[in-house]
Amino acid sequence: MTTVDPMPASLPAALAEPTVPVRRGWIALLFAANLGVWMAFFTPIQVLLPQQIEQIAPTDKETMLAVVTGVGALAAVLANPLAGALSDRTCLRLGRWELGRRHVWTVGGALIGALALVLLAQARTVAAVTVGWVAAQVCFNAMLASLTAAVPDRVPVAQRGGVSGWVGIPQALGLVLGVVLVTAVVTGNAAGYYAIAAAVVLLAVPFALRTTDDPLPRTHRPALRGMLAGMWVSPRRHPDFGWAWITRFLVQLGNAFGTLYLLYFLTDEVRLADPDTGLLVLILLYTAGLMATTVIAGRLSDRSGRRKVFVIAAGMVMAVAALLLAAAPTWPTAIVAALLLGAGYGVYLSVDAALITQVLPRATDRAKDLGVINIANSAPQVLGPAIAAPIVVYLGGYPALYATTAAVTVLGSVLVLKIRSVP
Repeated sequence: MTTVDPMPASLPAALAEPTVPVRRGWIALLFAANLGVWMAFFTPIQVLLPQQIEQIAPTDKETMLAVVTGVGALAAVLANPLAGALSDRTCLRLGRWELGRRHVWTVGGALIGALALVLLAQARTVAAVTVGWVAAQVCFNAMLASLTAAVPDRVPVAQRGGVSGWVGIPQALGLVLGVVLVTAVVTGNAAGYYAIAAAVVLLAVPFALRTTDDPLPRTHRPALRGMLAGMWVSPRRHPDFGWAWITRFLVQLGNAFGTLYLLYFLTDEVRLADPDTGLLVLILLYTAGLMATTVIAGRLSDRSGRRKVFVIAAGMVMAVAALLLAAAPTWPTAIVAALLLGAGYGVYLSVDAALITQVLPRATDRAKDLGVINIANSAPQVLGPAIAAPIVVYLGGYPALYATTAAVTVLGSVLVLKIRSVP
């Protein structure tokens, strides 16, 4: 069983386990805020940064883009748990009113992050782009830390699967809508940055203005001293949290393997005549599969009270999709695999997110601990290319890559059985 640190018998609202179900309006506002932040994460990486780097350094664009995104990913890994820890300790007063500990980070991250995107649009050197993107990553990860903590802060355990499903959809939908916004609605790289900056503010701020954020009494605020040392969550003291981190890392690594080289796979292995259009089709199918399953699976998990069986089933579905790509590299197979991969990941996204909120060590550190979990989301995006490239080039090509994807995903999903405190 997970060892949970003792808390006082009488807790303030900010730290108490929520018991009142959240309403549809609250879910819709949280959905919109998450949509804004994921648009701000993915659209620059997929479209705006590559365009900008190509204009600045056309002969060395691949290397320079890798530097910019790599430094940004490192900033994300560090910023999320740090911002979460600061959020856990936030006690602010405005005149006679005490402010909550989360919304100030949501609004601040959205506004300053939007400003970073506006400044990024004016960058004319690789160094300036790097600085701008790091600033944006820090701000949006601070925002994400507060939004992620909203689920364990406000949502009862019996409702978390369904809510996590709704919150998970923007991770895929944000990419699609962001790309459409900057390619079909506005014209030009700078206009694309401005549009995303406006979108993140308009989508995120209403959640902070229209929902409750319980203040944290100063008597219950964790001490700032030792905050950095507290970033380490001992797997010996909290084994279920440790296993949850490992399973999330492995499944996300498998997902990174499965999606990283799809364009090159379509070009070199499938030999599709128009691989760019083919990739867009696969992204749309992946998103459709995810949206079709994530909320339903989350609600079924809530009703049954079981999480692990859904996580394992999701991993098996994703593994089947990867094995199809390994065994039959054809366009029809790729279509089926994209749907299966999205459907499996949708189930995993909602149910595992709910499971993780049930193994958090302490109510006082919810945002920080979820930030530590977020490292398991971000690190595979950095490690994925370093591991996948040698497999493709030296160890058997794309069949070996997708076989590895299946093995890593199955291992990650099965290890959820090590978690004892959640059925």
